[in-house]
Amino acid sequence: MNSVSVIGLGLIGGSLAKTYKEAGWTVYGFDLNESVSRFAELEGTLDAVLDSKNIKKCDLIHIAVTPDAACNWLEQHGPEIAKSTVVIDDCGTKRKVVECGMKVAAKYGFTYAGGHPMAGTHLSGYKNSRATMFQNASMIIVPPVHDDIQLLDRIKRLLEPMQLKRVVFTTAQDHDRMIAFTSQLAHVVSNAYIKSPSAQQHKGYSAGSFRDLTRVAWLNENMWTELFLENKDNLLQEIHTIIDNLTQYANAMEANDAKRLCSLLRDGRIAKELSEKN
Repeated sequence: MNSVSVIGLGLIGGSLAKTYKEAGWTVYGFDLNESVSRFAELEGTLDAVLDSKNIKKCDLIHIAVTPDAACNWLEQHGPEIAKSTVVIDDCGTKRKVVECGMKVAAKYGFTYAGGHPMAGTHLSGYKNSRATMFQNASMIIVPPVHDDIQLLDRIKRLLEPMQLKRVVFTTAQDHDRMIAFTSQLAHVVSNAYIKSPSAQQHKGYSAGSFRDLTRVAWLNENMWTELFLENKDNLLQEIHTIIDNLTQYANAMEANDAKRLCSLLRDGRIAKELSEKN
């Protein structure tokens, strides 16, 4: 029977533990909040809380915490990990944690890959985790090498319980550049948008567009602060781009320039259509 350990039993880690358990794997786990680990064991999601003995049995280890915490865990527990184990982090940014993970893996002989499941909700914590979280989602993987077909196939097989739609192999640099646009910018915009005084008076005036735009304003500010600052070069570029674009709309309206405003709106519609085709 295959075995997996999950470090961090929040929304993502808890969902990973439940996913692998449903697939028939032996599941070990650890959370800094001991009551969460014990509850997951009592509930039957964990076969046991992770320790220095059962960690050596693992075919796979998922690290579902922030980049700093992932690096700390790897440096502390690297000597305990078997050389046959594949370790995948599930952090929201990749450059820092991948550099750390590759270094620790080279030192102790196990296989490490960066990872990022493109799934989640605005809710957090083990209580909101579910086994179906990753079905038909994408998983971004930063492998140690890109030309080892056997290793890439092995990683894909280890991820099969997640029932992913696709696994995308990339570099840490490309991951962080793209995630600044597809995820981080959306969180910044949503968080800023909801600060309008009008937001406190929206009931009866809002529908789907309001819900869609404000969903991710409900975030874990401590985690996202770390992720934003780690990726600030890419994220600042995206923030400045959207500010420039918004300024064009404002300028067109201030000038009462209907032709210019219509052109800007048309360009946005076409950009959306093109993004759906790619």
